Amino acid sequence: MTPLSLIRIAWIVWLVSWFAAAAWSDRTVRRPALRREVLYRALTVAGAMLMFGVNPGGVRADTPLWPVAPAIGWLLAGLVICGFLFMWWARIHLGQLWSSSVTRKEHHHVVDTGPYAIVRHPIYTGLLLAIIATVLVRVTIITLTGGTLIGAGVYVKARVEEEFLLQQLGEPYDAYARRVPMLVPFLRFRS
Repeated sequence: MTPLSLIRIAWIVWLVSWFAAAAWSDRTVRRPALRREVLYRALTVAGAMLMFGVNPGGVRADTPLWPVAPAIGWLLAGLVICGFLFMWWARIHLGQLWSSSVTRKEHHHVVDTGPYAIVRHPIYTGLLLAIIATVLVRVTIITLTGGTLIGAGVYVKARVEEEFLLQQLGEPYDAYARRVPMLVPFLRFRS
């Protein structure tokens, strides 16, 4: 087994388990207009296609830009798994308020404990960690472009969710946003 094969297996296990658990969620009572979700969905799909298999530039664009030592590869594989575990911790902690899209669930409230005390969007933080580590284990123009597009999609989705939750939950969410960083632990930047 190589670090890259372990990373591929980890992504498959995460995807299958993540979507299998999608039924465990409260009823949605409100969501932003679909037009607000188009950009982040398009960026994420395009990025995933590039990062995981579509090679529009041919073999040359898929040539690694530099070699990765095996020890670094295993470290990166471990970071991918840590990203997925952080996401699962956040999802389990969020419980039935979780949704794959930006929504307000029945009985929605601000969750500010567990991983949500570290960052406001720990699922996105874990996903970004997994994406960065995946790209770094085999840096090509294609994987770098794909990872960048997915990262941009995650950031756009987080911004859409921020605006929506502030509208829906008001002052409690605003106070939470002032206390806890959005995506990067210990980085207190608020636009």
